Amino acid sequence: MRSFALVGALVAGVGVAGTAGTAAAAEDSAVKPAAVGATAAVNWGKCSADTLAGVPADQVNFYSCARYRVPIDHDNAALGTIDIALLKRAARTPDKRVGSLFLNPGGPGGSGLRMPISGQFYFQPQVLDRFDLVGFDPRGVGQSNPLRCFTTQEDADEVFSAQIPVPLTRAQISGTLASYRDYGRFCKNNAGSLLNHMSTKDVVRDLDTLRAAVGDRKLSYVGFSYGTLIGSTYASMFPKQSRAIVIDGNVDPALRTSDGVEYDRERAQGFEVSLDGFLKRCDQVGAKCAFSDGNPRAKFDELREYLRKQPITLPGGTVDINQFTGGVSSVLYSPAAFPGLAEDLQALYTAIHPAGAQAQSLQAKPLKVITKGKKGLADQNPDSPYTSDDSYFAVNCSDKPFKIDQEQVPSIAAKWERESPTFGRYQAFADTAGCPVWPAKRPDAYRGPWRAKTDVPVVVVSNYYDPATRYKFGQRMAAELGNSRLLSVDAFGHCILGDALGVDKAVADYLTDLKVPANGQVFQPNVQPFETP
Repeated sequence: MRSFALVGALVAGVGVAGTAGTAAAAEDSAVKPAAVGATAAVNWGKCSADTLAGVPADQVNFYSCARYRVPIDHDNAALGTIDIALLKRAARTPDKRVGSLFLNPGGPGGSGLRMPISGQFYFQPQVLDRFDLVGFDPRGVGQSNPLRCFTTQEDADEVFSAQIPVPLTRAQISGTLASYRDYGRFCKNNAGSLLNHMSTKDVVRDLDTLRAAVGDRKLSYVGFSYGTLIGSTYASMFPKQSRAIVIDGNVDPALRTSDGVEYDRERAQGFEVSLDGFLKRCDQVGAKCAFSDGNPRAKFDELREYLRKQPITLPGGTVDINQFTGGVSSVLYSPAAFPGLAEDLQALYTAIHPAGAQAQSLQAKPLKVITKGKKGLADQNPDSPYTSDDSYFAVNCSDKPFKIDQEQVPSIAAKWERESPTFGRYQAFADTAGCPVWPAKRPDAYRGPWRAKTDVPVVVVSNYYDPATRYKFGQRMAAELGNSRLLSVDAFGHCILGDALGVDKAVADYLTDLKVPANGQVFQPNVQPFETP
């Protein structure tokens, strides 16, 4: 089952879409595509044992690996080159092979190299039969010349440990802002020339080169989360080279590339929508949800306000507002974790409302998920943990313009907190605080136009209660691309392929036979929260 939950680590650590078109953007959209034959072919070979870890011995021969060289700057060869790491899973019925299907898990900064290994969880058998699945680490990520801002882990730990996810006091706020300035200085000193060439436009130009290098005249692509910006940018820059593009868990491309502040504000609102849906669902299912007794919404708000003033201590440890906010945001990515979240919330609520033996019994149980999450408001993909590269900010701060000074962030956080009481401050002190002091200036990013004149519509998939890429973003993506089909899913969680059979079948028919799904369809997930699979 596909899971985008960030239920693996917490605590720690770390409007209206803008206009889409300028003379420069129109010029971008006319970038010459790579040509099959004129582009050096990928030289596939054996994969390392580490790369194929977990692959059954009788399937190893389906896989091959390569490194493919691309320029740091596609318009200036003098800057040198980097190598892109690739992994291919060969089509199971090569005589019926359609071509290659490129995959991206999101992030930015998610490693896509091993995605073909887990393809069975995303796709129907006909897709595995007829496509070579191709995974790759985008530039600056994982095994593709990782962009690193630090030379020692000690330096990184010192910087990141000063970043408070939900800073409330003046000292916490100033310390967090200062840590982002320190981060920027380390990146300026250590990241090298790649720092200024990490935009999605750069990734898309790599992807077009890879398309030609594997011998495909047109691109077939599936992207999740931030990977939807890669897909929509490709369709907009190279519409005639776009064969079939599926994007699941969508950003709003026009807003993201025109106004980073407003985009982050609306992301925080999306997490609030998802949280409210969780609490209403908990109330509806009754005893199936451990937090359902009484009014779940009121209980949650009371917990949050209590934790803003002091932590809660349980036998298994202490929970503060940072752990709480990060843990809740992380779990919203994965509906399968909702029962555990409900139990944790009830244990915390009971701890501040003790009432006899039953309460003592609940307090004695260790929390299941709230103390195991990580920075949930980031687009980071849970299948791609931090691997000592700094591509997340490098890409985000290239694509998302922040027309503010960093000293404005505290007042922005206070404003967002009033409209998004759980996640507004959290979001403001994530990339909203870091990008204004990021050292890459005037990056060559693609900012439109977005009307994709592809031969076949792009398939846009969006969950109603997706926390990280809200449903409204999916609606805008479909409208901004123009030639698209929006598949809506009455589901929680971040992205859905592999977890909604109706969507999976429609996507399989589209990828293999270019059968375009009807517009306006609403699908159901295989399992709703608190239901037994």
